[in-house]
Amino acid sequence: MRTFNYSTIKNQKWDSEILGLVAAIYKEAGKQELYLKQRPEELEKLVEIAKIQSTEASNAIEGIVTTSTRIRQLVEEKTTPKNRDEQEIAGYRDVLSIIHESFDAIPITQNYIMQLHKILCSHMNNPIAGRTKTVQNYISATYPDGHVETLFTPLAPFETPEALDRICEEYNRVIGNMELEPLIAIPVFIHDFLCIHPFNDGNGRMSRLLTTLLLYRNGFYVGKYISLEAKIAKNKDLYYNALAQSQTGWHEGIENVVPFIKYILGTILAAYKDFEERMDLVEIKLPALEMVRRASKNKIGRFNKQDIRELCPTISDSSIEGALRKLVAAGELKKEGRGKNTCYFRLS
Repeated sequence: MRTFNYSTIKNQKWDSEILGLVAAIYKEAGKQELYLKQRPEELEKLVEIAKIQSTEASNAIEGIVTTSTRIRQLVEEKTTPKNRDEQEIAGYRDVLSIIHESFDAIPITQNYIMQLHKILCSHMNNPIAGRTKTVQNYISATYPDGHVETLFTPLAPFETPEALDRICEEYNRVIGNMELEPLIAIPVFIHDFLCIHPFNDGNGRMSRLLTTLLLYRNGFYVGKYISLEAKIAKNKDLYYNALAQSQTGWHEGIENVVPFIKYILGTILAAYKDFEERMDLVEIKLPALEMVRRASKNKIGRFNKQDIRELCPTISDSSIEGALRKLVAAGELKKEGRGKNTCYFRLS
C-alpha cells in the first residue's frame, strides 16, 4: 500500500516561483486583514456573491448545472431543489455554509470528512453518502470520437479508509508541529485526497470544499470573498493538466507534486488580487455611474452585468443597469445581444 510521510516534503528544494507565490500570498493576506477591520459592510456583500459563484462553479466543473436565477434562489434558500442537479447544488451550498460559519470547529479527520460528504449528498437518496467507495473508480477522459481513456486509477476501495486516515494524521502532525508551511501542506493533502478518490461520487467537489476549509483554518480567508471555485472553473484545463502531471508515479510514492502546488497557489494569489481590485473600487464613495465606469475600464474585451456586479458589490442591480444604459448612450460602451446574453465592450 502507498505510504505517506509529510516530513520528507520539508527537505525538498522549492524553486523561486513557489517561494515567490507563498511570499505574495502572505503579503496579500495581510492587506486583507486591514480591509476586514476597516470596511466590514462592503465585505459582507462580497460574501454573498462569492457563495453563489462558488456553488455554481464547483458544480459546473462536474457538469452539474441549472439557471443563474435558480442557483441564486437555491443558495439564498428561497426555493427547494426540483431535480438531481439542483439537489447536488443544494448539498454543496449546505457544506459551504457550514465551513463559512464553523471552520474552526471542524477538525481534519476521516470522521469529519465523512460527515461533510454525507451533508453534500443529503438532498438525494444516496445509500453510500458519508461512506468510502465500495467499487474501484477511475479518472477518465471521453474524447470527441467517443472513446474513453483512463487517465489515472485511484486507490483500491479496501485501501481507502486507512489511506484517508493516514493523510489526515500526516497533515495534522506537520501543521501542529509547524514542521511544514501550510501553503505547501494544503495542496499536498488535496492532491493525495484526489489520488485516493475516496468516494463513489463527489470527490472533486469535496476536494474544493476541503481546500477552502484548510485555507480558513490557516488564516487565509480569501475564498470567503472571492470564489476560488470560479477561478478553477475558468481555467479547468490548467487544473486537470496540473493534476495529471502530478499524479504520475503517485502509487509508487515518486510523484512530482510541484505542478499542482503551483496551480493551487497561483489560483489563491489571483483571488487575492481580485479582492484588492474590488476593494479599491468601493474605497472612495463615488456615484454609481462613476463606479460602473471605472469597473468597465478594468475589463478587457466583452463583459456582462454580473462582471460589473462583482466589482461593485455596494450598488444595486437597478443602479448598475441604469449606469450601463447611460454609458451606452454616451458612446463609451457598445451593447450586444439581448436578455441574459447581453454583453458590453468599451469603445473608448
